[in-house]
Amino acid sequence: MTADQQTLALLLFSAFVAVTLGITTWVSRNRHGSAEEFYAGGRLFSPMENGFAIAGDYMSAASFLGISGLIALFGYDGLLYSVGFLVAWLVVLFLVAELVRNCGRFTLADVVAARMSERPVRIAAGTSSVTVSVLYLVAQMVGAGTLVALLLGGTSGAAQAWTVIGVGALMVVYVSLGGMRATTWIQIVKAVLLMGGAIALTVLVLVRFHGDFDQLLRTAAARSGHGDAFLAPGLKYGGDWAARLDFISLGLALVLGTAGLPHILSRFYTVPTARAARRSVVWSIGLIGGFYLMTIVLGFGAAAIVGPDAVRGSNAAGNTAVPLLALDLGGGAGSTGGTVLFAIVAAIAFATILAVVAGITLASSASVAHDLYASLRRRRAKPYSEVAVARAAAVGIGVVAIGLGLLAKDLNVAFLVGLAFAVAASANLPVLLYSLFWRGFTTRGAVWSVYGGLVPAVVLVLLSPVVSGSPDSLFPGVDFQFFPLQNPGLVSIPLGFLAGWLGTVTSAEPPDEGKHAETEVRSLTGAGAV
Repeated sequence: MTADQQTLALLLFSAFVAVTLGITTWVSRNRHGSAEEFYAGGRLFSPMENGFAIAGDYMSAASFLGISGLIALFGYDGLLYSVGFLVAWLVVLFLVAELVRNCGRFTLADVVAARMSERPVRIAAGTSSVTVSVLYLVAQMVGAGTLVALLLGGTSGAAQAWTVIGVGALMVVYVSLGGMRATTWIQIVKAVLLMGGAIALTVLVLVRFHGDFDQLLRTAAARSGHGDAFLAPGLKYGGDWAARLDFISLGLALVLGTAGLPHILSRFYTVPTARAARRSVVWSIGLIGGFYLMTIVLGFGAAAIVGPDAVRGSNAAGNTAVPLLALDLGGGAGSTGGTVLFAIVAAIAFATILAVVAGITLASSASVAHDLYASLRRRRAKPYSEVAVARAAAVGIGVVAIGLGLLAKDLNVAFLVGLAFAVAASANLPVLLYSLFWRGFTTRGAVWSVYGGLVPAVVLVLLSPVVSGSPDSLFPGVDFQFFPLQNPGLVSIPLGFLAGWLGTVTSAEPPDEGKHAETEVRSLTGAGAV
């Protein structure tokens, strides 16, 4: 990494940070401090604006850096992430978006609490939302640290650590000062930058191979060292039964997890109507679909042009494949074109991380203030403003995410996001679907459903090869691995649904038919929606 590349990339980083801080400052001067303004941006965004913001929220460091890296290292098996992340939006569009917008105000717990005993349901859903958000944040922190380590030549562990701390500090500033409105505009700017960068790189890769995608794949397979096996299933998830089950588990988590992600659900409240929410999802599917098709070209392009050995040599998890590809496409190390293209791509990736962490932090701090704090405080105690609590919560969540990000700095970011999706699909999706569609669902069923998915998912991750028992673990020196799969979704998702059913059928509380009917009419027609 030359000094010119470092300087240019750092200048572009600084320019994006300055622009986003300017947006945040401008928005913070024009807000009136209400909960609706802070959590939902006053519900003033158009479907197109919200569609771009959803895409900006969803196309994270895992998508840009992690998926392309996995495809570059493992070929066909890396495609599972692209396909899973995209197919998940069909679940969101057909089952969740419009109904959630009609039934809730700010958070997932609003939807469930509409027909249940509020306090236990809000505590359970709030706890789950914060857990999922922190796991997702860790992936973004790892991506930021990896990027800056590459920028500084990969030699400075201290620089990597300070980057993670800096990103954490910036996300707290964005959220606590600007709320949802600033976060949304940051995500729109980032979505435009990311799509522009991905299109430019994809065109350059295809031009390098004269538009012959078959030649691109053949070259990638030849350089991979695995031959035709690189283009066939099984390189990462083949072999023994545990790897094959991991493949199924990951696919389930990716497809079902999106509909349970708190920061995605909260975006549906920023538009005025359910119809606008549905149109937002259509916009976002178009953008996200195009982007994930391009990650396939970028991943195989990195394998063909940079080579898996060089990618692995720069970062064992493959997180630096796209920046290295940009460097090569621009003319190679030391060239002006390579320097400029590398710096632009690195700055876009950094912008991606900042925008996504802002959205996740806002959603999790809203869960702390709107669900946990509002439920746990004593009624006679002087209530602090929910918005003030949310701002304080953003600081606490930032600190936790920074600590875990430093710990998990050597794991692939797409893989880390897969864990967050598994927890979301296990704890949030069952209770959401039961609340919307099951007439006989009860409060006990709701609470059991959340904890029955959340606790097994977290415990199985702690007892899996991710944490201990293998050279790639968080703690490679110890071994308390009892669960063979790296992703818990195959076990924990059915447990979440089972616990919700069991809690309901064993509950002495009769289901409230009146509230269900009211919720059903409201979810389907929008009558009475906020």
